[in-house]
Amino acid sequence: MSVNERSLVQQIWDFFCSLKLTLFLLITLAITSIIGTIIPQFPNIDDRYWGTISTTKKALYDKLGFFDMYHSWWFLALLALFAINLISCSIKRLPHVFKFVSEPATTLSEAQQKIFPSRDIKLTASLEESKERLAAFLGTEFAKPVITPVDHHYHLFAQKNPWCRLGVYVVHFSIVVIFVGAIIGTLFGYKGFAAIVEGESVNSIEGRDGKTIPLGFEVHCDQFTVSYYNAPGGEGRTPKSFKSILTISENGHVVPGYKNARLIVNEPLTYKGFTFYQSSYGQASDPTTFFFTARNRETGRMEQVALRPGEQTRLSDGREATIVDLTDNPGEGLVATLQLWGRTGEPQVFRVFKDQPTLDELRGDRLIFVFTGTDARMYTGLQVSKDPGVWVVWIGCIMMCVGLCIAFFMSHKRVWIVLSPGYARIFGNASKNQPAFMTEFEALAEKLQNQNI
Repeated sequence: MSVNERSLVQQIWDFFCSLKLTLFLLITLAITSIIGTIIPQFPNIDDRYWGTISTTKKALYDKLGFFDMYHSWWFLALLALFAINLISCSIKRLPHVFKFVSEPATTLSEAQQKIFPSRDIKLTASLEESKERLAAFLGTEFAKPVITPVDHHYHLFAQKNPWCRLGVYVVHFSIVVIFVGAIIGTLFGYKGFAAIVEGESVNSIEGRDGKTIPLGFEVHCDQFTVSYYNAPGGEGRTPKSFKSILTISENGHVVPGYKNARLIVNEPLTYKGFTFYQSSYGQASDPTTFFFTARNRETGRMEQVALRPGEQTRLSDGREATIVDLTDNPGEGLVATLQLWGRTGEPQVFRVFKDQPTLDELRGDRLIFVFTGTDARMYTGLQVSKDPGVWVVWIGCIMMCVGLCIAFFMSHKRVWIVLSPGYARIFGNASKNQPAFMTEFEALAEKLQNQNI
C-alpha cells in the first residue's frame, strides 16, 4: 500500500475517531429530535392538522420523513454514524486503557515521584522487616500490595477499583446495544392502529403502510367511558380522562387475567408482545334513544325515562314527554330540548344539560329531569405496537446506568511506598475526586506514621 493510500485510510480512521464528530452528532441528534416533538408523528396525527399546512409543505414533510421521523432513513443514518463513531473511539483507546488497568505501574519513576503527593515516614526496623510490616499495613488498611525490588530498595504498590476506568466503555457499549435493539424493533417490529366499537371485537390492526396485520387473538371492547372537566368559562367539554374496558380471547376462550382489563392513558395493556395504548375515541353511531331520570320534587320518587324523537312517553304524573332537539355545543356539552304537556295548560319546552345535572331544579316544575345518556355507541382508538427489540433496549439501558455509576462515582485509587533503609515515602493518586482522595491519603499516611514501623 502506498503512502498516499495509507494516509487516506488514516484520515478516514481519524475522522471516525474524532471527538468533534461525536459532538456534532450529539448536537445534530438533539436538534433534529425537536422535529419529532413539534410535528405530529404517525399514527397520532389529528385530521384537523392537515388543514393547518399547505399541500406543498405536506408533500415536503412526507418526503423528508418528518411524519415518522424516528424511522426516517436520515435519522437512522445519523444513529448508525454515531454508533460507528463510538465503536471507533473505543477501539482506538480501549487497548491502552486495558493495558493500563491490567498491567499497572508497580514502580514509580523519579518524574512521577515529583508529581504525585507524598509523605515521608521514618523507619526503625530493618529493611526486610519494614517491608513485611508495610505490606501487612497496606493489605489491612488499603489493598494487598505488589512488592517490587529496585536496586537497594523496594517499591510497594496497591490499588483500588482499577476496572472503574472501563466504565466509560461500558456506557459506549450500552449505547450500541440500545441501537441494536432499536434496529431489531424497526426491522422485525411494527406499529398500527385499531378502532373498536363498544360491544365489538377485532383480530387485526392496520399498519403504517395500510396493510392488515393479524393479531392471532381477539380484542373485545366491553365498554368505553370518557369524563369531562366541569370548569366554568366554556371548558365543560374538555376531556379529563377516557378509559376502555377490554377482554382478550384466543381460540374462543377468554385469556385468564385479560377479562375486563382496564386500559387508560399512560397505562398500556400488553399481551404476547403486543402493547395497546389508549390513543383516541369517538362516537360510532347516532343516538336513537335518550335516557333521563325524573325526580318528584315533593316525594323524591325517581323514575327512569327513555325518549325517542317523534314519540311521546307518558310520565308517572300523567303528562306526556318527547324530545324535540339535541345539540352538542362547546362549553355547554350535550343539551336535550324536551317538550312536556298535560291535559290542560300550554306545553312546556325546556333544555336539560347533560354536564349540569342540577340546573333543571331552577325550572320550578314538580318533576326535575337529569340527562343520563344515550344509546349511541362509542369507539376506542388504540395504538398497537410490537417491538421484539425492547428487551435488548432495556438491557442496554441497565448497562448504561451501571456504566454511568462506575464512571462518575467510582475512582481508581493508587498508593505506592518507596522503601529505603531507615526511610520510606508514601505516594498516592486517584483518577477522579482528588480532594476526597487526599483526605483519605492523609489519614492513611498519619496512621502509618503512628505504627512506628
